[in-house]
Amino acid sequence: MHVVVLGGTGFIGSALARALLARGDAVTVPSRAPRASGAGAASGVQGAGPSVTPAVWNGRDPEPLTHLLHGAHAVVNLLGENIAGGRWTAQRKARIVDSRVAAGQAVAAALGSLQASGAGRPAVLVQASAVGYYGGWPDMATAPKCGEADPPGSGFLAETCARWEAASAPAQAMGVRRCVIRSGVVLGAGGALARMLPIFRAWLGGPLGSGRQPFPWIHLADEVGAILHLLDTPSCSGPYNLAAPQAVANAGFSAELNRAVGRPSWLPALPAPGFALRLALGEMADEALLAGQIPPPDRLADSGYVFRFPALREALADLMRR
Repeated sequence: MHVVVLGGTGFIGSALARALLARGDAVTVPSRAPRASGAGAASGVQGAGPSVTPAVWNGRDPEPLTHLLHGAHAVVNLLGENIAGGRWTAQRKARIVDSRVAAGQAVAAALGSLQASGAGRPAVLVQASAVGYYGGWPDMATAPKCGEADPPGSGFLAETCARWEAASAPAQAMGVRRCVIRSGVVLGAGGALARMLPIFRAWLGGPLGSGRQPFPWIHLADEVGAILHLLDTPSCSGPYNLAAPQAVANAGFSAELNRAVGRPSWLPALPAPGFALRLALGEMADEALLAGQIPPPDRLADSGYVFRFPALREALADLMRR
């Protein structure tokens, strides 16, 4: 299989590219400034080998993307500016939305051009999204289970995810099998966990705010495994929750991470006050840190995917060994 991975130099994308290469697939990773290819070159993918094909693409222009998708079997669109990259100023919010919408629209336009010309085009598209699609709840005890058929919630994250998903939706009318992955917090050697570990290893980590908010999570191995499963399973289409089946509150996650880094059980973990988080991060604190979702991966499980790390303790233990 030849797979074009948009966002293939990032935390999730580079892990996916490595997994595709390991099973013998051809991988193209477009980026704004790809590294030179050749023996020993990473070609813009962390830890990947020279069999990754680098390409230049600006993330929004359909014409060059059309050429990159010609003859490919699948495309995975993970592009989007980091939501947790800083306080949500008006300018940052605009970039977060625009980066997602522009890439999705470009994918749909490129697929449309290939269809119109009769050229070979990808048969499957895996489109990134997030569990923030459903909105957020501050208390796990009163939060509903969010199923894939549920409508989008309210707030910036929900509105962003809805627009993110809609941007590439025209691909479905072209007969492209489209799977939308609504991911929780992906835990791996990078991403959110990499930012948390220094704090927890210094024994300063604790719950955020009340700690009662749901904390949807997934091990990077299952994030990648689920994407491969969706690429490979012709019966799969539509939205899928990519979150581990074991639901935890933020306080429970904090306790398990403290346990994983060896914090003594007698040493209390002090919470980060909600008012301080709001003061530092504003709207981002309320939506991304002090609220969460319970998104059971029912459709993924029904399609036959089996989680490698369904429980948080085992997931963190595996990641601490890496």
